[in-house]
Amino acid sequence: MKFLWTPSSHFNLANLFTFVNITAGLMATYFITQNNFVLAIGLAWVGGAFDIFDGKIARKYKLSNEFGIQLDSFADFLSFVLVPVFLIFQAVYGTSLDGFSIFLASIVSIYYVISGLRRLINFNINADAGEVANYFTGVPTPLGAILLWLAYLANAYALIPAFLVVILMGVIGWSLNSTLKVPHP
Repeated sequence: MKFLWTPSSHFNLANLFTFVNITAGLMATYFITQNNFVLAIGLAWVGGAFDIFDGKIARKYKLSNEFGIQLDSFADFLSFVLVPVFLIFQAVYGTSLDGFSIFLASIVSIYYVISGLRRLINFNINADAGEVANYFTGVPTPLGAILLWLAYLANAYALIPAFLVVILMGVIGWSLNSTLKVPHP
């Protein structure tokens, strides 16, 4: 079990937590295809919890390494970029929009995915293993996902129309790579 506490191990404790995040994201994707949105969102939140703990464990036990940084960003891309966009596309756009509206929603969804990927790549390029800044420049992808979940819920409870969800997705996508300062918890 020494590998759990070895920074160079791809299967150290921090990375195992990240693998759980990836597993939860993959399972959430499956349940979205089955229109089981409640379970999908629950799994996405499980992934989010493991995302919080993987970083804390990596820093506390000095397990951070380049592999873990890349793995964490892959997990973030799946759980906090692809899953919420896929959920909204399936649950909101696919049931409420058609014609030009669905085409526009598709473009905005692609924009969001590219924005999330760009943010994560820039984060990796500028990240130092074990370093944590006092604030993020731009909205982090987990917060972007939370904002998308809120947009989904507002639509699900008939508080906002699907077209407003499209606009919110575009604005949140822009905020991922903006110069907004977001405090690091």
